[in-house]
Amino acid sequence: MKGQDAEHGSLDSRPAREAMTGVHTGRKRKGEQPVVPDTEFTSYYGKPVLNGPVWKSPDVPGYLFLGGVAGASSVLGAGAHATGRNRLAVAAKTGAFGAVTVSLGALIHDLGRPARFLNMLRVFKPTSPMNMGSWLLTAYGPCAGAAALSAVTGRLPRIGALATAGAALTGPAVAAYTAALVSDTAVPAWHDGHRELPYVFTGSAAVGAGGLGLLAAPDREAGPARNLALFGTVLELAAFRRMERRLGMVAEPYRAGKPGGMVRAGEALAVAGVAGATLGRRSRVARALSGAGLLAASALSKWGIFDAGKVSAEDPKYTIVPQRERLRERERGGDGWPAGNGAR
Repeated sequence: MKGQDAEHGSLDSRPAREAMTGVHTGRKRKGEQPVVPDTEFTSYYGKPVLNGPVWKSPDVPGYLFLGGVAGASSVLGAGAHATGRNRLAVAAKTGAFGAVTVSLGALIHDLGRPARFLNMLRVFKPTSPMNMGSWLLTAYGPCAGAAALSAVTGRLPRIGALATAGAALTGPAVAAYTAALVSDTAVPAWHDGHRELPYVFTGSAAVGAGGLGLLAAPDREAGPARNLALFGTVLELAAFRRMERRLGMVAEPYRAGKPGGMVRAGEALAVAGVAGATLGRRSRVARALSGAGLLAASALSKWGIFDAGKVSAEDPKYTIVPQRERLRERERGGDGWPAGNGAR
């Protein structure tokens, strides 16, 4: 499912994760003159330079969104359980189990056959985000299910407490690993943002889980959900701004067109949801509207990121133009890895 670069290799020995998309591979010999002068950039027969992702929508963006909400909700549920906020704990635990169940369904639907998910468990490969994600979900899902069942029925409280702790420990990894999954490709907007995307995904997950908690918890127990949504909003916005500055033109799909509109709408809804939950904390209607807005914000963020990646893979300029900029930097005496483009 990875996009494939038009050229392979790198300027020097660099880790694959740090390699930027579209890096020039050849080394110009001293004194060598180009035979063909530079021309204005055009695509070869208008074709994309990369083989874009074959992941389908709404399966994969739904998987990214729901998996994040599940993982963050398990953390919220564990905190509520430990502090005696029973209704919030039940809502967060059942929400986590429901979200991860639907998320797995979306993933399996995208894969085409359930056996393909099971086949990924035949090996244990730490260098593969998809393989590690499969093992994470296999460990997390039963913990989330047992925690939710115990919370709803009130039975087996000790087992329920252990399952709650297990889901809370693996939940953050479930929320963040999908960022490694998408950035472990040659898709420019995803790959080049590999440093910040885990923080963006974690923040978005916290926003969604906070919204779910606000929808379900009574006012006297809503404080942790409100705080989690605030934390997630600040983290996501800060990481997104840093990523956009570092990526330069490669970040254009996150700011323009349909993907940019979804990202910005998600950010606005997150800010509005946190403000509404804080200012209208004594109003059940305001709390419900804020919770729904926060859930929508998290979904829009993941859909926008997914579509931005597809746009960047389809437009060759996001691969070729940075490549040429690095080549010019080398010819000016640099190393071809401008700091502003995130190569170091």
